[in-house]
Amino acid sequence: MTIGESPTKARLTAVRHGLLELHKALLDAERAKYEQIHGKVTAGKMLQLAFEDAQFAWLRSLSELIARIDELLETKEAGDSDREKLLATVRTLLTISGQSTSFSLEYDAALQNDPHIVVLHGRVMQALRE
Repeated sequence: MTIGESPTKARLTAVRHGLLELHKALLDAERAKYEQIHGKVTAGKMLQLAFEDAQFAWLRSLSELIARIDELLETKEAGDSDREKLLATVRTLLTISGQSTSFSLEYDAALQNDPHIVVLHGRVMQALRE
């Protein structure tokens, strides 16, 4: 936490860092599944797939949430109530029990299949609590 930074802003920043790691791991796992079927893809093709391919659509809600966090962290007018709302949105998105959205279904499968994703999920949830 920097001088003058609210604890809520520091927590949102920590959650953002955790989400970036989690997003990368999820994207890497989805890329591996894609490449098993379609063969290796370049970084440029992967970026295109992430934005346009239906297989990656479920990850876009997480991508958009990270972008919203970035925007809020850059906005000087944002207050702690705005930050708390985004933290609640993160918590809701990553709490999959009882949900049947495309994100929750795919995220649950990723958690079941990859221990590294479980660890990253735990880090984000810990940052949400701090």
